[in-house]
Amino acid sequence: MIEMSREAFEDLVGEALDTIPPELTEVMRNVVIIVEDDAPEPGLLGLYEGVPLTERGDWYGGVLPDHISIYRNEILAICDTPEEVVDEVRITVVHEIAHHFGIDDDRLEELGY
Repeated sequence: MIEMSREAFEDLVGEALDTIPPELTEVMRNVVIIVEDDAPEPGLLGLYEGVPLTERGDWYGGVLPDHISIYRNEILAICDTPEEVVDEVRITVVHEIAHHFGIDDDRLEELGY
């Protein structure tokens, strides 16, 4: 397990977000991304909770933001080097943002996420 401060980990999440193409981040709507220390279940690296953009219709309005959690301790527990942490954070952030866009786990697996 790698040791890393919460601040350094949050910086990695920010850097991962910076790798998302602007044409995608411009259409992300009503979503927050946070770092949490502990996952609600072992082995969970990230979690998207909300209504994907592809499922929103005229009825969508006045709702709380979608919520993406990135779980620091779970990611640090599976990594052996700082470079692995950088890679895993990026993969996890992209994976959860993809859910915001309505991409399911099967398709993400096909894409390598």
